[in-house]
Amino acid sequence: MPRRTADLLATAAAPAAWGTTYLVTSELLPPDRPLWSAVVRALPAGLLLLALTRRRPHGTWWWRAAALGALNIGAFFPLLFYAAYRLPGGAAVLLVDAQPLLVAALAVGALGERPRPPALLAA
Repeated sequence: MPRRTADLLATAAAPAAWGTTYLVTSELLPPDRPLWSAVVRALPAGLLLLALTRRRPHGTWWWRAAALGALNIGAFFPLLFYAAYRLPGGAAVLLVDAQPLLVAALAVGALGERPRPPALLAA
């Protein structure tokens, strides 16, 4: 397989896997258990990383790791699954697909940066 094709397939694998969240949540997971679903999704990967690296944070990285873990995993996954249980799939797709335009609008508001036409076209 050519390198470019392998790169394209690898790039497409992440959004394809991420896109199964709603399907798996609605069809395979027990209903109305967003915290349990978040634990089932995050805990195996966390334990695997801990077993493979066997390193813990040192010094100021303890609180940094705690803050990052709380925001990236501890809050995000339960909220993701709560939304997956409550929000219709069509509304979720609309919100996710609008994110590039939302980021462009935030760049204008927060950074004063004008979006370029190629970026808007890509969004």
